[in-house]
Amino acid sequence: MAAIELADYRSVQEYLYSLKAKGVSFGIDRMRLLVEALGYPERRYPVIHIAGTNGKGSTAAMVAAILRSAGKRTGLYTSPHLIRLGERVQVDGESLHEQEIVAYTRELRPVAEKLGQLGPDLHPTFFEFMTAMAFLQFARKGCDVAVIEVGLGGRLDATNVVQPEVTAITSISLDHCEMLGDTAALIAAEKAGIVKPGRPVVMGRLPPEAEAVVRAVAQERGCALRSVREQFGDDLGGYPRTNLEGDYQRWNAATATLLARELPTAWGLTEDVIQRGLDRVQWPGRWQRVTLGGRRLILDASHNPEGAEVLQTNLRRLVEEEGVRPIVITGALGVARASALLRTVSDFASEIHLVVPQQSRACSFTELESLIPSSYTGRVFRRDLESLFPDPETCRAGRGDETVVVTGSIYLLGEIMARIHPAQGPGEGRLQDF
Repeated sequence: MAAIELADYRSVQEYLYSLKAKGVSFGIDRMRLLVEALGYPERRYPVIHIAGTNGKGSTAAMVAAILRSAGKRTGLYTSPHLIRLGERVQVDGESLHEQEIVAYTRELRPVAEKLGQLGPDLHPTFFEFMTAMAFLQFARKGCDVAVIEVGLGGRLDATNVVQPEVTAITSISLDHCEMLGDTAALIAAEKAGIVKPGRPVVMGRLPPEAEAVVRAVAQERGCALRSVREQFGDDLGGYPRTNLEGDYQRWNAATATLLARELPTAWGLTEDVIQRGLDRVQWPGRWQRVTLGGRRLILDASHNPEGAEVLQTNLRRLVEEEGVRPIVITGALGVARASALLRTVSDFASEIHLVVPQQSRACSFTELESLIPSSYTGRVFRRDLESLFPDPETCRAGRGDETVVVTGSIYLLGEIMARIHPAQGPGEGRLQDF
C-alpha cells in the first residue's frame, strides 16, 4: 500500500480501493485510535446519529435539510454513494471535492500507517478513512452541527465514536443477518448500540420484538425515548408531509420531526422551520421520478425484504394511477434480498429486465431467473446497461410510452445514474459497498 504514490486523484482512488479490497472489519477500537491521533475532530460540533435497516439515509437527509432551513451550517455523512465518492461527505449540500479527497488521503495515510505498526488489525479500513474525512471536513468547514448516518449495524460501526445530542433507530428488519444476527431482536440490539447514556432516543416504526429491545436499552441507559407510533399514531394522514414520495417517507419525516424537536430550543427549529426543511429535502434514488428523452423513469433503491414491502405499495399505486403495468429493470446483491424483490416485481411488472450490478456480491442472471415465481407470465430479459441506456437521453426497455421502474440494489441505481447524468463525472462503483 505504501508504494502507491498519491500524486493525483486517480492514484488516491487506487489507494482507497486497496483499503476496500481488504474487506470489512468491524469494531471501533481502530476508529478510537484514529480520532485520538487526529485530535478528536468529531467533538468540535454537535452530532445527530442515525441507525436503522431502512430509512436512515432519507431521515438523515431530512434532518440536514431542517437544520439548514434554520440557518445552521450542516454536515451530512452518509453511505454508500450513488455516483461519486464525495457524495458521502457534504457541507450545506456541497459534496467533498476530488482535491479535498486527495488532500485528506495524503494527510491520513501516514497516521494510518503509524497505527498499523501498533498491530496487524489496527490499520484503518476504507470506511474508517471516509469517516475520518467527514469528521475533519465538518470541523474545518466550521459546521454548526453534523448529521451522521451509521454505515452498518451500530454498536461496532466506525461512526459510533461520536457523542451525539440525540440518536435515532429508523427501522428494523432482517438484513445483513450474517453480521448482525438472524432475528429482529438481535439486529435491534446491534443498532441500539449507538444509544448513549442520558441522550434522547427517537424510535421509528419497529416490529414489537425490536421495539422492546430499544426500549430496554433506553431505560437501562437513562435515555428519554420518543416513539413515532406514540406521537403520530397509525393514521398516515396525521404524519408530516415531505416532497419525497411514498408512505415510508412520511414515516421517515415523522422520525426526522421528532429528532428536530429533541434539539435545543435556541436552535430555532420551530414547526414551520421543520416543515420547510421537509418540503425542500433532496435524496436521489428513492422513488424518484425523472424524464429521460420523453420516457417516464422511476428510480428506487428497494434493496432488501422490508424495502420490497414498501415497493409493493408503490407499484400497486403506480398501476392504479396509470392503468397499466410498468416495465421493471432490476438487479440485487444476495439471494435473500433478490428473492423478496423479485416476488414483488413479478406481481406488477409487464416485463422484467435483469441486470447484474458490477459488485462482487451481485446475483448472477441464473440466480435472478431462478427466483422469479413460476406463475409469472411476462417476458424476462438478460440485459446490460450499455444496451439499456446507450446514451444519456435513451432507455431501450419496452416501448416509449411505458413507464420504466428501476429498482433493487442501490449500486445498480448508481451505475444507471452515472450513465444518464454524465456531467457528474464517471461512476466510482469500485469504491461503493459500505
